[in-house]
Amino acid sequence: MRYITLITTGGTIEKTYDEGTGTLENRRSIVRRMLRRLRLEDTHVSCQELMSKDSLFMTDEDRACIVTAVRNAIAASAKPTGVVILHGTDTLAVTGERLAAELSPCPAPVVLTGAMRPFEMTRSDALQNLTEAVFAAGVLPPGVYCVAHGRAMAFPGVVKDRARHTFVKVD
Repeated sequence: MRYITLITTGGTIEKTYDEGTGTLENRRSIVRRMLRRLRLEDTHVSCQELMSKDSLFMTDEDRACIVTAVRNAIAASAKPTGVVILHGTDTLAVTGERLAAELSPCPAPVVLTGAMRPFEMTRSDALQNLTEAVFAAGVLPPGVYCVAHGRAMAFPGVVKDRARHTFVKVD
């Protein structure tokens, strides 16, 4: 049995459309709705709603909260197989770099993922990236990773490639 702790922070992956204002906003976590669409054999996912923010508005204090939440998840008495963090793609790399620096050596796989298009929109990559991240957190060796679009890349050195709408590894 794999035990995955999933920490939500908001970001595009969880944005929902507000018909009254015509805007996409982070109002509440929708990850449980996403997880119900997946078939996860031998996998238990526990969710922690840490915050609901667009990553462009994340502060150093928010990132410190994420680091603390990951440490707490790893140190829990029922140790997780891995940790998944749903995060906005705009500053996912900043948080990944901080986690890699502060959790070194990292005792479990910690996977950051997000989406270029919200789950609620057509042609969204949200469900694919969530599925890949949950799977990766159960099979990757300890470390901090970005998992998206069929790839797992270890930090440091992962950046968002805005032209390609994905993440890439730079040396």
